[in-house]
Amino acid sequence: MTGWIPDDDWRTIVAHTPIVSVDLLVRIDEGLLFGKRENEPLKGAWFLPGGRVHKGETRTEAVHRVAREELGLDVEIVESLGAFEHIYDTADVDVADGKHYLANGYVVDVVGGELRVDDQHADLRVFASPPEPVHEYLKNYLHAADSLPEWP
Repeated sequence: MTGWIPDDDWRTIVAHTPIVSVDLLVRIDEGLLFGKRENEPLKGAWFLPGGRVHKGETRTEAVHRVAREELGLDVEIVESLGAFEHIYDTADVDVADGKHYLANGYVVDVVGGELRVDDQHADLRVFASPPEPVHEYLKNYLHAADSLPEWP
């Protein structure tokens, strides 16, 4: 299972279907790891690492794959935050109505690996409080997380 979808097929999917994805609240030391996005939606913004769930892959399998592929990390799931609706006006492909995610949030701890930046992010950084401006979708995750009591 590679997860690769040809560009024309991906454009059709984004134009007509919500994307099932996972977003990771990665706890490192006294903070959370954020990535500065290279792609739309939210290009240039600090947001959580994440990615789509591949066909035949469980959400928890996707959490571990995304952590390895995007961050170089092995993680342990601490808390499942449930599903969230994310609807954006922009997308990574040229479509009229933006992008719609059914995003599943997870709090995770790092148990191994070596942090590295991939092509999805311009930078990765640990923050002790949310980076400004705080996107409403990020606020929703932080409010739902019982395992992050020190975060507003």
